[in-house]
Amino acid sequence: MNAFSRRGFLAASAATISAAAVPSLLLPARPARAAGHKVITAGKRVIEVTGRAANVFGLTQADGSSGLVMTAGDNFRVRLDNRIGEPTVIHWHGLTPPWQQDGVDGISQEPIPDGGSHNYDFPVARPGTFWMHSHFGLQEQHLLAAPLIVRDPADVGSDVQEIVVLFHDFTFRDPAEILAELKDGGHDMQAMQMSGMSMGAGQMDHGSMGHGGMDMGGMQMGGMVHLQDVQYDALLANDRTLDDPEVFAVEPGGRVRLRLINGAASTNMWVDLGQLPGKLIAVDGLPVEPLVGSRFEFAVAQRLDILLELPKETSAWPVFAVQEGGRMRTGVVLAARGAAVGKHDGMASEDFPAVGIELEQKLRATEPLAEKAATREHTMMLGEGPNYAWTLDGALHGSDTPLAVKSGDRFELTFMNHTTMSHPMHLHGHHFQVVAINGRRFAGAMRDTVLVPAHMGRVTIAFDADNFGRWALHCHHLYHMAGGMMTSMAYHA
Repeated sequence: MNAFSRRGFLAASAATISAAAVPSLLLPARPARAAGHKVITAGKRVIEVTGRAANVFGLTQADGSSGLVMTAGDNFRVRLDNRIGEPTVIHWHGLTPPWQQDGVDGISQEPIPDGGSHNYDFPVARPGTFWMHSHFGLQEQHLLAAPLIVRDPADVGSDVQEIVVLFHDFTFRDPAEILAELKDGGHDMQAMQMSGMSMGAGQMDHGSMGHGGMDMGGMQMGGMVHLQDVQYDALLANDRTLDDPEVFAVEPGGRVRLRLINGAASTNMWVDLGQLPGKLIAVDGLPVEPLVGSRFEFAVAQRLDILLELPKETSAWPVFAVQEGGRMRTGVVLAARGAAVGKHDGMASEDFPAVGIELEQKLRATEPLAEKAATREHTMMLGEGPNYAWTLDGALHGSDTPLAVKSGDRFELTFMNHTTMSHPMHLHGHHFQVVAINGRRFAGAMRDTVLVPAHMGRVTIAFDADNFGRWALHCHHLYHMAGGMMTSMAYHA
């Protein structure tokens, strides 16, 4: 992945459907014409991970750069070429396009066959840190993802260096084999907590779980929290480990805007700035009242924009991402000219706790939803069952009942988690506001992905039904989604 330096970043930034359409048919893959479109190719790559070659996918432009940078007010005019050797479809995570251009297999678009292409064209009004990734099978675990940055025209000319980092969890194993083992109940339990006490490593048989996840082989789970169910070989930052991290040249005393994307398949993380304080200014691409800190919770699919005021001395500053409930980490290094860049261990010196709701409860949107009473409410039950079944309202995707929504609704949706794992819940086509956690109401952040804590955690979000069509709603833990934790909602204009 190419570095997004300040100068490079600035240099690089230079159709709705019919109102009468019924949101029920997929937009078929069709031949694409290149005129006027930026071309992104879904292709094969080879990267090095811990000294070994790894065959992965990627989303690149003709110059080899990863992802896309554009400016708010532009049209998203992109031709996607599929060259990965199998069908795919790409979702523009955080954007709110017409529903037929959202890029979700089985809901909004037919897969693009290998060798095929597809055109996208829609306006993008809102700036922010977004990303693009496969929404087909388990391809996201093969790193079929990239940044999608929409810059604010008001920021052009500002003396702030932009640095974009996309984090992944990486395995040399075939994701299909991993999912098969999970369904057979043979996955590792790397971290478990009961009544606040760490239980260390152990084994957990998902196949013996009672539906709802509260009973395992006859053992009452109580407050047990299961943090990871896939064992990874490494965490990556812009495709690299800390053995050979990406080093960004920065100016002592300068200002840096970190645009951080958790593109992991299933790993919640902590951003660790060490001794370098940062000011959190946006989450999921949407501005929040600034929060100062050096460690920030960072769930799967979420984004953090952090403003740094660098010290004036010639030095190097690492920016780490550490797995929850463990020590595995990755990161990048910010280094002033002439500074010594030391070696950094791929393991932190201490275990990091579970990612939870502490940060979420502190966040406040600078541009919240307008005050309005809810016109529709629903409590959605998050459950788990035998053979790695993950359910929404007791149903697996395919046998689920879509949410009932009407255009103009102010919808309040409460996620109630009856499972032993947290779930990063993502709503397509809309931005929502977090308005309650565990029954305590507050005017929280605007987001597109929110983490719902394990063991009866409750999170309420509010959104306006102002982008008609058919939209996905799912857990962004890739294997949970593959295990059934997905539904949809559909409404007319």
